[in-house]
Amino acid sequence: MLQSVTAYYLNYLLPNHQLIMKASLLGLLLVAPWLAQAQTPFTVKGTIGKLNAPAKIYLFRGMEPADSATLKNGTFEFKGTTDIPKPASLVVKRNGKPDNNMFRQNDEARIYLEPSTIVVTTSDSLKNATVKGGSINADHQRFVASSKPLLPKQKAMEVEYQKATAQQRETPEFKERMEAMGQALFKEYAQNDMAFIKANPNSWVSLYALHSLKMIQQPQYEAVAPLYEALSPELKNSAPGRQYGDMVRGLKVTALGAQAPGFTQKTPDGKAVSLADYRGKYVLIDFWASWCKPCRAENPAVTKIYNEFKGRNFDILGVSLDDEKGRTKWLKAIQDDQLPWTQVSDLRGWENQVARLYGVQGIPQNFLIDPTGKIVAFNLKGDDLKNTLARYLK
Repeated sequence: MLQSVTAYYLNYLLPNHQLIMKASLLGLLLVAPWLAQAQTPFTVKGTIGKLNAPAKIYLFRGMEPADSATLKNGTFEFKGTTDIPKPASLVVKRNGKPDNNMFRQNDEARIYLEPSTIVVTTSDSLKNATVKGGSINADHQRFVASSKPLLPKQKAMEVEYQKATAQQRETPEFKERMEAMGQALFKEYAQNDMAFIKANPNSWVSLYALHSLKMIQQPQYEAVAPLYEALSPELKNSAPGRQYGDMVRGLKVTALGAQAPGFTQKTPDGKAVSLADYRGKYVLIDFWASWCKPCRAENPAVTKIYNEFKGRNFDILGVSLDDEKGRTKWLKAIQDDQLPWTQVSDLRGWENQVARLYGVQGIPQNFLIDPTGKIVAFNLKGDDLKNTLARYLK
């Protein structure tokens, strides 16, 4: 089990930047159904060393394998149709058994299904495969290559973590250092992806990359709205394009300088608490959940900052994305983490009314509201939170 935000970064998010994209994109394929469109054929074929049965290759077009083939002297071929270009994954299982755990390290290659013949070749592993065929797959290869300069930083961070003893990893100093390095690297990945999107507004890869950014950082209206608006009409009018457009319009409601949407939810003991109750002071709306390991790892730092600023016209209002089944765990987490500020929830999980109102795409996430009710900052963690509060609460 991951025990800290540090481990979360190192063992999942950072080593799997492209896997993050896969998770986001494959999840996207399962959202509201696509409009009926003409189906166009695609072919995916290739050679993977000299592998033979029982080795099999699987084509994932979502979270479940859509097709499979037993490798014969390393060769395989898939044929199918798709309404619009879509991301997919090829996964090789040398024992022939499928694995539906999309977050597990697999021998795999990411491709795009498009009206073309896609050829995948490698002498050993799919991780080292060459992908040719189709303009969209060419764009994807350029997208992947654009982040390669960041790999040495990622590797150095992984090495530092692995070299540390179990005892060292549990020290506050080590956790804070890894947290800071992880956040900085995440920002660089996000900036790199946004640069690609800006330079390639007509590419399907850019549209899906916009969606994948939600897994790297909380979308900010000022950053993503111009990128979305610059996309070609074809992309914006597609099903995933319209879905992202709806999100952008929602983000506008909680952009910097906007009046924070009002809401009322109940505390664990049933008391109704309204955002309006905090008018006249700075309040941090903190979205979290008992099951969210990064949230729990962040709680001690937030508590420390709360104790430092609580007497200076500042408060925190916690909003939990736990559900009704997790009520007991929510209450236990409040007690275990010794959270002294007010907590509310409608216990509807990701369907939490306030989370939807504020366009929350991932947690932990927060919004800093000023005494007049305007949003002055968001997604503040660690030193960023402390420094921002120090700037406002002079």
